[in-house]
Amino acid sequence: MGPASRKGSKERRGVTIAKVAQAAGVSVPTVSKVLNGRPGVSAATRRQVEQVLDEQGYEQRRTHPGSGSALVDLVLYSLDTQWATTLLRGAQAEVARLGLDLVVTTTSTPASGRTWLDHLSRRGSEGVILVAAQVHDVAERELSRLRMPVVLLDPIGAALPSLPTVAATNWAGGRDATAHLIGLGHTRIAFITGPLRDESHRDRLDGYRSALQRHGLRADPTLVRHGDSLVSGGIEHGTALLSLPDRPTAIVSGSDEQAYGVYLAAAELGLSVPRDVSVVGFDDVDLCQWVTPALTTVRQPLVEMGREAARIVIEMSRSDLRPAPRTELATSLVVRRSTDVPRA
Repeated sequence: MGPASRKGSKERRGVTIAKVAQAAGVSVPTVSKVLNGRPGVSAATRRQVEQVLDEQGYEQRRTHPGSGSALVDLVLYSLDTQWATTLLRGAQAEVARLGLDLVVTTTSTPASGRTWLDHLSRRGSEGVILVAAQVHDVAERELSRLRMPVVLLDPIGAALPSLPTVAATNWAGGRDATAHLIGLGHTRIAFITGPLRDESHRDRLDGYRSALQRHGLRADPTLVRHGDSLVSGGIEHGTALLSLPDRPTAIVSGSDEQAYGVYLAAAELGLSVPRDVSVVGFDDVDLCQWVTPALTTVRQPLVEMGREAARIVIEMSRSDLRPAPRTELATSLVVRRSTDVPRA
């Protein structure tokens, strides 16, 4: 290969969707539509984008041995939580829309990572959407060897710098939940985290502390408990917090299911939500509208996150363009009936 060819290959590897979009004067989704032959782009715009791709020496080609299998793998730690099934629903919808099939694997322990990687290698998937935080290290090494496109769908774990990541604005969610309670007049607000090994839960806790500080409230360490994101964690830590001599008038939970555990703890102690304690969850899974009272929560756009991760990994399989290293989708506060002004 001569110098010119080597230079061209290097330039193609440096092409990003954002660069092409900027040069063509269009949006990133428009470039994606052109690359994947999807409708919704005028003939003139399509020619303009194709010209920029040609000028930058871009050639669309299959880049790994599994291309053409029409399969995408989604690897999760488990399907035992509502947020996991909601992510799955979003990914499945996007994969189907693009004409492929989704293969779902759950891996409950790090040791089982070897099994799904072997299966993945044999079936030659187009790419991998990785949610199982516990297998990141082994997956990164093996998937790099297999040259598989990988996107980290990151509602719970910490992003690896080498993997494109789709996540939510967790810090802002923790801040908004706490600020909502402060706005109602609460000053003694507790926080029950999810597992702190997960970056997302550390971010939510930081958002809580930031909101307290901004409003001149002291962060009381006795009001912060480290939970497991499950109903059991809400029962355990909710009971402990609500049994304090000077109990909190409001509790923020790192997940909706854990918030429901707080409901159960309050009922067992003869307290009611929101009369005796306001409760805010995180995720906005279906459970929020089933419980009584309906749960105020931070909506994490789980379906959209699943869709975006699927779109990115399929685009990586079909082209040389590199996605942005991190895509964050905004959270939003959904106010229902589980929060109210504190009672004197």
